[in-house]
Amino acid sequence: MQEAVNLVLSGHCVVYPTSTQPALGCIPNSLALDGLFAIKNRPSHFPVSLGVVDLDQAEELVEVPEDVPDILADFPEGSLTIILRARENMDSRLGGANVAIRVISHPIAKEFLRMTGALTATSANSSGDAPLNDCDSAARLLSTSERAVGSIAGMCGGGAPSTLIAWHTVCGAPESSSIEVMREGKVSSEEVLTWWKRRI
Repeated sequence: MQEAVNLVLSGHCVVYPTSTQPALGCIPNSLALDGLFAIKNRPSHFPVSLGVVDLDQAEELVEVPEDVPDILADFPEGSLTIILRARENMDSRLGGANVAIRVISHPIAKEFLRMTGALTATSANSSGDAPLNDCDSAARLLSTSERAVGSIAGMCGGGAPSTLIAWHTVCGAPESSSIEVMREGKVSSEEVLTWWKRRI
């Protein structure tokens, strides 16, 4: 794992396992993101999320409202990605003022991110291609002669990705009492909105 840590901290991309699909990780700076977006062939106006070990690590980058720990506690770890207000504007490819954060549940990923800090958590596939479940295979498929992609060995469970939610703090006015499901995944929109209605 130390080899993968060194690689990603030097600005390269590494595929690592999550509870759903392999993630393509890089440090959240502009140069590393240049490489990641080229590898994925992803348009720059489609931001990618960040994976974190826990909310303490997330708070280094985003404002975490007091109700966010509650929703994360009520659904399986790793099943939700929540868009939150950045403490300072980040690269637009991470969302700029509003950044999507996913608390990773896979034990290998947690160990990795404890050593690296927050990394991108976008799926490890070229845009438009179906993701693979094996991290090593995904890394080999993404690697080119110009850009080698590292990997941490592991198989992922596959299936739907995490559910993406825009939190009320990024939905319109700060006093807004609404949230929005931007992408349905492991948790259905109905489950999320039912939870929210009970909350308010």
